[in-house]
Parts: sequence; structure tokens; C-alpha cells
Amino acid sequence: MKSLKNKAVVLLSGGLDSTTTLAIAQKEGFDCFAMTFRYGQRHAHEVTSARRIAVAMQVVEYRMVEIDLGDLGGSALTDCTLDVPKDRQDMTQGIPITYVPARNTIFLSHALAWAEVLGAWDIYIGVNATDYSGYPDCRPEYIKAFETMANLATAAAVRGQGRYTIHTPIIKLTKAQIIQQGTQIGVDYSLTHSCYDPNQTGKPCGHCDSCQLRLKGFAEAGLKDPLEYAEETADFSLNEPVEKN
Repeated sequence: MKSLKNKAVVLLSGGLDSTTTLAIAQKEGFDCFAMTFRYGQRHAHEVTSARRIAVAMQVVEYRMVEIDLGDLGGSALTDCTLDVPKDRQDMTQGIPITYVPARNTIFLSHALAWAEVLGAWDIYIGVNATDYSGYPDCRPEYIKAFETMANLATAAAVRGQGRYTIHTPIIKLTKAQIIQQGTQIGVDYSLTHSCYDPNQTGKPCGHCDSCQLRLKGFAEAGLKDPLEYAEETADFSLNEPVEKN
């Protein structure tokens, strides 16, 4: 077995962003330990995708952590009595009902604990604040604050053994740029799952915020989304601009 000198914990949801982030971490020379959460979300398709991606991308170790944020409620992703918004025209206004309270804080805390045990000083998370900045725990200032906390809260850091870095390689990229970069480094997007509200067979709905952003991203990248959708989706093909009189 090879010596693992550059260890990184990567949060892997099974979606487009986290898969691209994993590929970037590997390209940057890290031996990656992937962590996924079954947190009481309304479907398990993304967890299935994450496991498949971890195997395909040959991570050093994969862990699926069970926690129950669904018991707390407060989000359409964990409470099936709340409707997932569909076909929204403006995704920039306010914090949507698909926000899961404190989710990234909880996920990063688990990743930090595992990193300390592994002797890893690097954590990767696929947050993005460019195409869609409705989630407060996807902002650069939040990540900076968590990183500061991580270096105050852990025995390894306090002992001066190293300093934790939270990597957010796609945080300032558009969805199209993420897809283009991922494609260039060999990401297989057919393995990913992005939909908030898929049908029983796992086909994405094509109408939730996540599907709409994904479809728009592929169109703007000039590429075809390899996933098959459950319903007809909006046409995000790039057309020539219409001249105004």
C-alpha cells in the first residue's frame, strides 16, 4: 500500500458540484477520503449516486454517516409535507424552503472530526455562491468563519501540529464553468444526481431549482446533460440574442 502523505476529506453528496470538487481534489494531488450523509432527506437516490461515484473515482475510503435532520424538520428536503418549489423564475430572492437548517455546519463538523483522526489538514466542500446564493452556509464568509473555528476547536491545531484549510474550488464558478472544468478533468456526470424531487425510479423532475440550474449549466457549457428526465424540461438551449427595436 502506498504511503498517504496528502490526505483530504471530501464531502460527497452525489451531486454535480461535489463530484467535480472531488475530481479537483484528486487532480491537486490529494488522497481523498469521501464522506456522505444520509440525513433524513426525502429520497435516497443521491446517496446511491455518491456511493457509485466513490467507487468509480477510487477514493481511499468512503463513509456514509447516518444522522436525522428530518426529525427537526424546517426544510422541504427533509419534510415531505412541504412542497419542493418548481419552475421558479427568480431564484435570487430570499432563502428558499429547500434550505436545510445548519446542514453544512453539521457536515463540516463531521468532516473536521474525521480529518483530525486521519491526520489530514485539508477538507473539500462543493459549495457555490455564484449561480445561486440563497443558502447562507454556501457563502465565502461562512467558510472563512468555519475554518477559523476549526483551528480553535481541535487538539491537533491547538498543539501546533498543523492548520486546517477548507477548500471551496468551485465557490465562485458559474454552473457552466463547473461543468466545463469537470468535463476537462474527466468527470462522468452520468453518475451524478442533482434533483430535489425525483420520481420513484430516480429520474430527475427537471423542474426544481437544482434541476433547472443543472440544465441551464449544461446548455451554457454547450454540452448535453447525460441524465434522462422524468418530464419534459424547459428549453435552455442557447439562442442568438434578439435585437430590440
